[in-house]
Amino acid sequence: MTLPIQRYHFNFAVQDPLHLDFYSGSMLRGCFGIALKQIVCMTRMENCKQCLLYRSCAYPLLFETPPPESHALQKFSQIPQPYVIEPPPIGSKDYKRGESLSFSMVLIGQAIKQLPLVILAWQRALSNGLGKTRSKAKLIEVMVDTPEQLRIIYSADNGGAIAEHYALTLPGIADTDSLTILIETPLRIQKQGQILFHDMSGRDFIMSLVRRYYLLEEFHTEHYQAPDFSELAKLARAVACETHFEWCDWTRYSNRQQQEMVLGGVLGELKLTGYLQPFLPVIQIGQWFHAGNKTTFGMGRYAIQAKNGD
Repeated sequence: MTLPIQRYHFNFAVQDPLHLDFYSGSMLRGCFGIALKQIVCMTRMENCKQCLLYRSCAYPLLFETPPPESHALQKFSQIPQPYVIEPPPIGSKDYKRGESLSFSMVLIGQAIKQLPLVILAWQRALSNGLGKTRSKAKLIEVMVDTPEQLRIIYSADNGGAIAEHYALTLPGIADTDSLTILIETPLRIQKQGQILFHDMSGRDFIMSLVRRYYLLEEFHTEHYQAPDFSELAKLARAVACETHFEWCDWTRYSNRQQQEMVLGGVLGELKLTGYLQPFLPVIQIGQWFHAGNKTTFGMGRYAIQAKNGD
């Protein structure tokens, strides 16, 4: 697979008492976006789409990548963004002064080159303050996934240098005809305008990953090669799916719409059975780029359950 991807772990020291609601992904994304725009915006226009720099500015390119003006196959109103914010685990939590706040951010494709800007934006975001109380936190270090262990690549005490590192090389999955997928944050896969629940099929899950993978590769790398989607869909249709889901709702405030919104998705596990070999690489890397929609909030995170003895 040719999609460069990396997960970075941010560790902050809380400076003011901080309360995080049940799911903090949306709040973190909003704070990051505000700070990023403060740093890079030159015109201070409220509507980026009306700005002459819209298709060259680092803010929209990273945070809300513009769809192409034209495309050979279809017209896009939006495309997947090249990042995923992975908040602390689900559940409200109160942090005391001096406690550690940790979360992760996945960068995809050409967005990996923007790591220095991403670090600077997170520093600004948490120095501005989080949540209704504007609680502040100080960045201590940034760590990166490696095949062996987490490695510190940035420390606030080292003068700002970022250690050299490379996009993650993912280990392969041994050929198998059965996989159990653990859904860790609410998963939203839509079909005919409805979020799938107990009626999710193996094809629904697999093809949502396939489409997301190749859109990310097309718009955020320089090495896109279109697959035979018809053949993949045919193969995916034969994959059986057994689900054990529960529904999870959470509430977020939308600054754009100036109102609270309820977002729902499924948690639990699904078991895929059948001819999986063509899909194993994308299922593997999907653990980094997540499944379904609202992934920039960290939704749709999943893990492949290890088999006994692995």
